[in-house]
Amino acid sequence: MLEGRGLNAEQEKAVRTTDGPLLILAGAGAGKTKTITERIVHLVCRGVPAEKILAVTFTNKAAKEMRERIVRALNDERMLNRPLSRGALGTPAPFISTFHGLGVHILKENARVLGITRNFAIFDRSDSIRSIKEAMKQVGVDPKQFEPRRILSAISREKGTGTTAGEYEIEAGNDYFKRTLARVWRVYEQVLAKENALDFDDLLLKAVRLLQADAAVRKHYQSVWSHIHVDEYQDTNDIQYEFTKLLAGEKQNICVVGDIDQTIYSWRGANIDHLLAFEETFPGAHTVILTKNYRSTKTILSAANEIIEKNANRKEKVLVTDNDDGEAIALYGGFDESDEARHVVERAQELIARGTPPQEIAVLYRANFQSRTLEEAFLYAGVPYQVLGTRFFERKEVKDTLSFLRCALNPESSSDFKRIINVPPRGIGKVTLLKILDGKEDTLPPTMREKVSNFKNLLISIKEHALTEKPSKTIKYIITASGLEKQLLTGDDEDKERLENIKELVTLASKYDGFEPREGVEKLLEDAALASDQDSLEKSTDTVKLMTVHASKGLEFDFVFITGLEDGLFPHTSDADENRDTEEERRLFYVALTRARKRVFLSYAATRMIYGSREVNVPSEFISDISSDYIEEGEEGYRDEQERSEFLIIE
Repeated sequence: MLEGRGLNAEQEKAVRTTDGPLLILAGAGAGKTKTITERIVHLVCRGVPAEKILAVTFTNKAAKEMRERIVRALNDERMLNRPLSRGALGTPAPFISTFHGLGVHILKENARVLGITRNFAIFDRSDSIRSIKEAMKQVGVDPKQFEPRRILSAISREKGTGTTAGEYEIEAGNDYFKRTLARVWRVYEQVLAKENALDFDDLLLKAVRLLQADAAVRKHYQSVWSHIHVDEYQDTNDIQYEFTKLLAGEKQNICVVGDIDQTIYSWRGANIDHLLAFEETFPGAHTVILTKNYRSTKTILSAANEIIEKNANRKEKVLVTDNDDGEAIALYGGFDESDEARHVVERAQELIARGTPPQEIAVLYRANFQSRTLEEAFLYAGVPYQVLGTRFFERKEVKDTLSFLRCALNPESSSDFKRIINVPPRGIGKVTLLKILDGKEDTLPPTMREKVSNFKNLLISIKEHALTEKPSKTIKYIITASGLEKQLLTGDDEDKERLENIKELVTLASKYDGFEPREGVEKLLEDAALASDQDSLEKSTDTVKLMTVHASKGLEFDFVFITGLEDGLFPHTSDADENRDTEEERRLFYVALTRARKRVFLSYAATRMIYGSREVNVPSEFISDISSDYIEEGEEGYRDEQERSEFLIIE
């Protein structure tokens, strides 16, 4: 049955191991998505109902790719002799989701048990920061003393370990920061409850707490999914680890795929021990190691193997490939960051001139601040580029449109109400708004009461459309009925561009038209709230991609530039990182190297302006860790002083 599937021996072993716990250690580019896909197809062919199979990953992009592959493979499987839908209508399909999407699914199905409504709002980071500021103001904490983002990050990390606000308050003791955090956290939870909202971390924490506390609910989901798959298992934090354990139950038909050498998220709670101790957590587990790489050249893999073998906290694994040797890794030492950026752009232009599609070129950097100089160089040269991180759903006009929908379905959401009551302007001031929120609407003048009444009737009308019409038609209605379209049509060129973005939202919403109206708009709002940086890549094709190494995880390109290879920058050092895994920077460089299919370009700057002062740099230790056999050094510095003056960026 597996003949002709193009599986190697180890992949086939993983596919055939269908009962009990299975650990797949998959090296970069080793075909892990293909292996998971074929394993799920094999399970269905053996008689496991498709809807009883669960697959969980970390990003919408990865979940979408896996879902499409699995549906396509199942439809092509002649043994099944039946078409499989994508899960909207018709034949049930495997449940493929992100961790947060899975949490939303369970919470909505058990909303009454939890004392929330199905239409609860999902706060994105900007919503949460706004609410943290509000909570800090209420308890009298100065944002200059405690940065709101730091407070939110601390709360997020605690929730990621499974801790609630009440538990943290008990454990805070006499520590001043912990007591302050506990006070802010308590009020923050009250703000969330008042708005019938959950933040990102609640989607996992509350789902896990429900499964822990309610045996009936836990047994229900253990029976709903008989076979569980978890991708990127090395990136799980404590709450995600507990989530998968609870769902696996006594049957323990759980298959996890991960790579210790690609653990790069310890700063947000990822715990490498979950992967290292899998055999202890699930006794009798089988282990399969995938080492054959289908992505990169022998040269790239040889360099990557040399880099990662210096780490001690790992399971031994050497990547191999049948691909060609490929070109040597290019190395360039720039005079400064502007010279380095100029060189990157010139090499990118050469690649494009030789026929390389711009989207097959990626420029990676360790820290976000590095992008400015690179962007200016690309702009100067007229080379189209895209910085990963500009999310479609974070644009103001898109958030405004979705806020109308969220507020219509969830009237308790005062944040959405405040956001849109004057979009477009309706002449409703702050004093009037406060009276409305305080329930003192009857004290308003008649003309103002009429304005407020008209706005509330608009929300009622939007809700009626959302519950009866296709999501795309509902978005169209919001655009016209709210007055947004009229306002933006009469504006400047930027306003017309904003209108185009809203119209793109209609196109996106049409993807949910196959669902029942209520379910369709709910899924649209869920996906908008859970969108990641990588989702924005699909919006632009013919552009060079600029991103952090962290953001590049899971992506691949023909040509990859790794910039800023200087001691202190990459590997990155900081006084705040004293408790961080010292091997993680090396794993991060390994991830960067293994994004490339054909060639890698390394570069560093002899001097770099950081925090207003120019520093002299030592090249990164990672460069010397790669054998000179695999490296081709280029010319260094500017070719002449005139060229230097043309490209030097005034600091």
